[in-house]
Amino acid sequence: MAQRPEDERFMAEAIRLSRAHLGLTSTNPSVGCLIVKDGVVIGRGVTAVGGRPHAEPQALAEAGEAARGATAYVSLEPCSHYGKTPPCAEALIAYGVARVVVSVTDPDQRVSGRGINMLRDAGIEVDTGILETEGRRSLAGYLMRQTRNRPYVTLKLAISADGMIGKTGEGQVRITGDAARADVQMLRAESDAILVGIGTAIADDPELTCRIPGLEDRSPLRIVIDEQLQLPLGSKLVQTARKYPVIAVAAHPPSFDDNTDAAFLGRRAALDAAGVEVLQSNASELGELLEALGTRGVSSLLVEGGAKTAQRFLDADLVDRILLFQGPADIGKGGIESPITKSNIPASFMHIGRSRFGDDLCDEYERGF
Repeated sequence: MAQRPEDERFMAEAIRLSRAHLGLTSTNPSVGCLIVKDGVVIGRGVTAVGGRPHAEPQALAEAGEAARGATAYVSLEPCSHYGKTPPCAEALIAYGVARVVVSVTDPDQRVSGRGINMLRDAGIEVDTGILETEGRRSLAGYLMRQTRNRPYVTLKLAISADGMIGKTGEGQVRITGDAARADVQMLRAESDAILVGIGTAIADDPELTCRIPGLEDRSPLRIVIDEQLQLPLGSKLVQTARKYPVIAVAAHPPSFDDNTDAAFLGRRAALDAAGVEVLQSNASELGELLEALGTRGVSSLLVEGGAKTAQRFLDADLVDRILLFQGPADIGKGGIESPITKSNIPASFMHIGRSRFGDDLCDEYERGF
């Protein structure tokens, strides 16, 4: 690999660009591409909302004839197969770029290495693995779905100074300040789906949408693990289901007596009529649920609670990243203990960073895959 001094700087910019459409490009990954000539960026592209067009043809179109002899920086290996659009590797060849710098090789069997080989066969210099750790982090959802057929799972918890996530009988308890809460809203905007348990859905009556002005349409698919379909028809989730999709994950099949079975079917019919999709699955098998979501093209899942649901994901070893937001105040008597704190992070996770939001801290942990 003939890495050059400017490669990391331009690749970092391409990766930052790729994050602009996280959560909006399913089932394709959000990829960033820069066309650079004589140290100047002459074209930029990011996978369009909905997944097409891809980043490379957009960046090349912006660069135009000036792309000949330029360097392309791409966060993911350019595709080499014909799908609904021609291969991006072919577009790079046609525009006459001299060099392509890639962060992450695509694990998709239709591509994996073929895009790079196509470029090299055309006489284009290709260097790979530039800022690969950062590139894989930005593509974590796509990579997880490609290699394990399930979404990348982020567990987000807000904990008090004394290790609590709420207070019994008080619904939502404000633990962190405005800056930290705004960061969580961006997490929602970048996620394909968000999940809570029925206990949290009833106690807190959350809406689980993105509340950043102008980004409301980036609200994720909302999922509630609700084995007996107890989600209230008057809840914010149900009332907004026709605008922002909701899935209630119920037991499958119902294992009740005749009376309760009829009641279950009645609740299902009511939720159906309100626009809530009911997915009957073995809710105790979270792996089965995640595979079903992966099949739908869900690449990233944000688990927001509560304590029981968080513990279930941890026990099933299905958490890939942990975000622990911590506020400065105690909750005290009646507090609901967090299933995880900084003192008992599983050994398989590595601490990769800490951010400060006013008086609040956020520690981030992840594990490789």
